[in-house]
Amino acid sequence: MGKYEQPERRPAIVAGASSGIGAATARALAAAGHPVALGARRTDLCEELATAVRAEGGEAVAHRLDVVEEESVAEFVAKATADHGEPEVVVCNAALVRPGVTHEVATERFAHEVDVNLLGAHRLVRALVPGMVERRRGDIVFVSSDVAVRARPFMSAYSASKWGLEGMVHALQMELEGTGVRASIVRPGPTWSEMGTDWDDAAAADVLNEWVRFGLARHPHFLKATAIADAITAVVAAPRGVHLSPVDVNPEAPLRED
Repeated sequence: MGKYEQPERRPAIVAGASSGIGAATARALAAAGHPVALGARRTDLCEELATAVRAEGGEAVAHRLDVVEEESVAEFVAKATADHGEPEVVVCNAALVRPGVTHEVATERFAHEVDVNLLGAHRLVRALVPGMVERRRGDIVFVSSDVAVRARPFMSAYSASKWGLEGMVHALQMELEGTGVRASIVRPGPTWSEMGTDWDDAAAADVLNEWVRFGLARHPHFLKATAIADAITAVVAAPRGVHLSPVDVNPEAPLRED
């Protein structure tokens, strides 16, 4: 295999694969021929998804993964590697968001969101990127958010963590130049997923109303999680020598009535 060629078999890891964007991405990667290892705290949902992927003709396994625990990350990576071989594709999608006014949110809760959304991604980097560098190839994709460029009210911890995530990835991209490893950002706009569905209805309504007030929701359309999954699949399918990042994915506005 030449140094610019991708191997035919490219095992993939998806962190935060139990629902929403992560689950859709696991399905899309499996359909594209990647053996996938699904990781999340809710292993029952990951097992159900892995069973469905296998029924559709794909390769899939599921293991517990909590990105705030370094030991959990190490165990997950070891099991995924034993199942499918060295990972060629990693999708950092594990995330947490809770609504709240910045000066009222407990610092401990604020820190936990940052731990999951930013430090969790760094734990995956530490566990997986050195091997990719050694092999001189690989894709690591970070699912960010449009809050990284347009902060949203009542979501300051989430906004701060995604701003921090993109800062880390930009530095990582420079550090990885010439190694053959591609670090990419996929930045979803408003997307229907499980995130936010556990919010209090009144709190969710307040958040959405403030989005409109500050011009952060110009129309009512939201993306489906499959749209982000398709974007991630396209990023990792780019041929060697091509690096797609950042990729902004936003919902198209409804057609205007004439």
